[in-house]
Amino acid sequence: MTAPVHLALALDRAGWHPAAWRDASAAPHDLQSPHYWRRLVASADRAGLVLATIEDALSFTDRFEDAQHPASDRVRGRLDAVLVASYVAPLTQRIGLVPTVTTAHPEPFHVATGIQTLDFASRGRAGVRLVAGASPAERANFGRRPDGPGRLPASGRVEDAPELVAAFREAGEFAEVLTRLWDSWDDDAIVRDTSAGLFLDPDRVHPARFEGEFFSVEGASIVPRSPQGRPLITVLAHQTVPFRLAAEQADVVFVTPHDEASATGILAELDQAVAAHRRGRERLRVFADLVVLIEETPAAARAAAARLDDLAGSAFASDARIVIGTPLEVVDEIRALAATGVDGVRLRPARQPRDVVAVAERVVPLLDAFGGLVRDDRVSLRGRLGLARPTTTPTREKAFA
Repeated sequence: MTAPVHLALALDRAGWHPAAWRDASAAPHDLQSPHYWRRLVASADRAGLVLATIEDALSFTDRFEDAQHPASDRVRGRLDAVLVASYVAPLTQRIGLVPTVTTAHPEPFHVATGIQTLDFASRGRAGVRLVAGASPAERANFGRRPDGPGRLPASGRVEDAPELVAAFREAGEFAEVLTRLWDSWDDDAIVRDTSAGLFLDPDRVHPARFEGEFFSVEGASIVPRSPQGRPLITVLAHQTVPFRLAAEQADVVFVTPHDEASATGILAELDQAVAAHRRGRERLRVFADLVVLIEETPAAARAAAARLDDLAGSAFASDARIVIGTPLEVVDEIRALAATGVDGVRLRPARQPRDVVAVAERVVPLLDAFGGLVRDDRVSLRGRLGLARPTTTPTREKAFA
């Protein structure tokens, strides 16, 4: 018997392998089609996956790719992740929808209202994945910040690059502003008393009132408090500074162990960050990432991966562990991670839709047979992850004089 875990999916254009769009099973003509995204998310929804993240960026090239010399054999262009999530929200039933947002250029007010609207559209299944900082190409697209973070320093440590440390401080403020805006309406602020002519009780709407290093926000959200109260805040974290951001602000953190030993080490470091910075928040949920390429036999999987590598001109590499194999081999990896104590596993399909279908139709039934998949019929994403619906921050300051 396996300790049950949640299963999630990370969607990125044609898949996480850069040559995925050239696979025989790919649908390169459909990548900008709403039906493509609906089919992907609906497949994961029917299989019982707890959430799907949707990748996004703010530049033509991939993050930190050379914007002056973009490779022409990669997928270019993408749809806005928040809008994709909003489109599929009413077409799905239980799966959480978690679009990616970069914190350096969008205003937290706009993101807060967009994610609240997604929470209404999905009846309580919204979240957001925050990405700290911005690449040089992204900064050039906005033209407001000539300087900012680039690649990791030679040491590989975020703390050795002051501009990256500042970007994570900014992301922390961004998350704090989101929470304050989501809490700015009481649940009962809308009265709808037609006889008295009272739609809104202004005493139940409160200012976010935040003054920080990067953001200054005065008023309340324009969107009433949404079904979850606070949609989920999620981040991807690889090392100490991002772990601290997760501990301080996130509900869910995605991590990238390359084996069970490194998973144990990551969990221990996260525990230290939580002890130092969590300040009374609910327990942080931890999901481990796996890139998966799935075929019915090991030989077929290796051959498929080799074909993609040949098309790409180099061997596929990732920040996350890559599993090339059969559905049973993927299940074995999930079970091994579950034994380390993670709450869930987020699968990154190397090819879309092929590996999404394999996850839904082959991996999930096998994991179910081992008793390894958390099943929960609740609609709320917070509820499915065992997170309470927060009450509004206690304050009696009025937004309106």
